[in-house]
Amino acid sequence: MDKTDKKKAVVLFSGGLDSATTLKIAIDEGFEPIPVTFFYNQRHKTEIEHAKEIAEFFKLKKHIIINLDFGGIKSSALTDTNISVPKNRIKIDGVSDRKEKNEKNAGVKHENGGHIENEIPVTYVPARNTIFLSYALAVAEVNDAPDIFLGVNYLDYSGYPDCRPDYLSAFEKMANLAVKASVTGQMSFKINAPLLKLTKKDIIIKAFETGVPLELTHSCYDPIEGLACGVCDSCILRKRGFKESGIKDATKYYGK
Repeated sequence: MDKTDKKKAVVLFSGGLDSATTLKIAIDEGFEPIPVTFFYNQRHKTEIEHAKEIAEFFKLKKHIIINLDFGGIKSSALTDTNISVPKNRIKIDGVSDRKEKNEKNAGVKHENGGHIENEIPVTYVPARNTIFLSYALAVAEVNDAPDIFLGVNYLDYSGYPDCRPDYLSAFEKMANLAVKASVTGQMSFKINAPLLKLTKKDIIIKAFETGVPLELTHSCYDPIEGLACGVCDSCILRKRGFKESGIKDATKYYGK
């Protein structure tokens, strides 16, 4: 296929490990990606700089950064500095049957040292993926991009309800009822979540094998002086994934 004939795809792109791997998957599948990054007054806004660096690494033609005001939406540790980000609540050494248990319990679950608990952590941002996907849908419509990619997964994740297969299926159905391009038959939108059933170990191996610049990705919820804290849920899942994969973790952690 000639480069000018490539189909376009919108990719939700935070600059993190999962979204960077998803971006590379879209590229490898022959899409011309349009990454969309959000600044929403998040505590870990340093991720935006990482997103820019990765977009430059892949020499992408377009990188859209959208500013949203989540200042009035409280209750999340990621948008309200008065709420502390949980630390050290997940053990590095997980259990071998973690994947099987989480596949069986694909609802709102959180794994803590081998025990799966019904819990949604305070790092959950109300309706975040719904808001982000809605913007992505608008970008997709105006750019004739029927495919939307995002890097959610429900095996190694922090318990967010908008990372589940049922949610993604419901959003895709809604998307095809919601905009002019779909209701007039111009295009049918598809939500792609290629990491949905992968563990963090699997994602890291995929990223490494496909040439994702792992050292440029950022996962930390509560960075200190621009460095990963090493003890929030996201950092620990990342550390555990690297340990299980056998791939060197080039992440710079604060105090290390």
